[in-house]
Amino acid sequence: MTLSHEEIERQIAAGEIDTVIVAFSDMQGRLMGKRVSAAFFTDHVAAAGAECCNYLFAVDVDMNTVKGYEMAGWDTGYGDMLMKPDLTTLRRIPWLPGTALVLADLLWHDGRLIEPAPRRVLCRQLDRLREHGLRAYAATELEFMVFDDTYRQAWSSGYRDLTPASDYNLDYAVMASSRLEPLLRDIRRHMQGAGLRWEAVKGECNRGQQELGFGYDEALVTCDNHGIYKNGAKEIADQHGKSLTFMSKYDEREGNSCHVHMSLRSLDGVAVCADDRDPLGMSSTFRSFVAGQLATLRELTLLYAPNINSYKRFADRSFAPTAVSWGLDNRTCALRVVGHGDSLRVECRVPGGDVNQYLAVAALIAGGLHGIEQEVPLPQPCTGNAYDAVTDDESGRLPGTLAEAAALFDASAVARQAFGDPVVDHYVHNARVEVAAFNKAVTDWERVRGFERF
Repeated sequence: MTLSHEEIERQIAAGEIDTVIVAFSDMQGRLMGKRVSAAFFTDHVAAAGAECCNYLFAVDVDMNTVKGYEMAGWDTGYGDMLMKPDLTTLRRIPWLPGTALVLADLLWHDGRLIEPAPRRVLCRQLDRLREHGLRAYAATELEFMVFDDTYRQAWSSGYRDLTPASDYNLDYAVMASSRLEPLLRDIRRHMQGAGLRWEAVKGECNRGQQELGFGYDEALVTCDNHGIYKNGAKEIADQHGKSLTFMSKYDEREGNSCHVHMSLRSLDGVAVCADDRDPLGMSSTFRSFVAGQLATLRELTLLYAPNINSYKRFADRSFAPTAVSWGLDNRTCALRVVGHGDSLRVECRVPGGDVNQYLAVAALIAGGLHGIEQEVPLPQPCTGNAYDAVTDDESGRLPGTLAEAAALFDASAVARQAFGDPVVDHYVHNARVEVAAFNKAVTDWERVRGFERF
């Protein structure tokens, strides 16, 4: 759980904490930052912050420097930016002895916030929502696959011929999931020690696949916790001599999803999504909010599905959506409205496990606000199989590639109004860099298909 300044000083004096990790989420959703001595943290970093290189928002996933980013480049010397700790996020990290962690916002040295930083992107949308007298609450359902190989073994093998931690579909299977319980229990108890409220864990459809769910909270808290959990789960797996992946589509079987649940409350905490007088039980505000998310689903998909691999997950009858659709408790739809009364909420089923949670939640709020501000009408819900509703009309289906999603995001007036041109241009460039890298790569699939037979 979170630590006050007085409590961390007490634990430092008692020798219980000697290291503080100061970290932030990069474009890929990875925790980046540095370890500082606990004494230096309390004496200096807690108030003044710590520096890091601004190239961290101008590199690809392999940390290669990339041309074309406005905020950083060789022509500007790749200077520093400031990690300013948000002390409300300071907590112990139980799986790392003597260690605490705090999340940081990113600033230029003149005090300006760095707009493309994912946490900042979300905070701007939360500010916009607050202007409408609303607060967003969210929960993320993040799936992953566990392997009996270590991360270093997986790397050295080129991630080929890995051994899944189960041999078959273990969806809801208690006995098969029990084989993973030493790891899963460690993840659960360590997350609880870090202040995350876990609710349930269950097997999923792919081999070695699991889903661990946490309690809902205010959107920023949920996204902060999501990043800590995702990073921590990998570190704990590594300590167990195993590896796990959140990639959207590891193989040709079921992919890893990250369903995002969202509801709205007034500034004084009153739930505002339900209305018993409505035929569907939805308030007019919630109707418009969902309608806006639906209307912007295609143009904001880049923030729900940020990688080449993300689009492999969009397959018919796979429980991952393909149609731009919404329904009441309908898992074939991209947007699923579920719950009753104060628990009424919308679940976006588009994101995979590779999503940057800050950007996805920001996109859901931006889309929802578009619906509220423009009074977008909500069409009738899909009552059958949404996969059958997909037509040849591209407007009725999710983008099929990262390149298509980037083009839609680039042209989106909603995205540019909500996020600003610098943020849109930054993430479009990031996507195009990834597409260019993929187009240059020669894959195992191509070698198998063509080595002898072409």
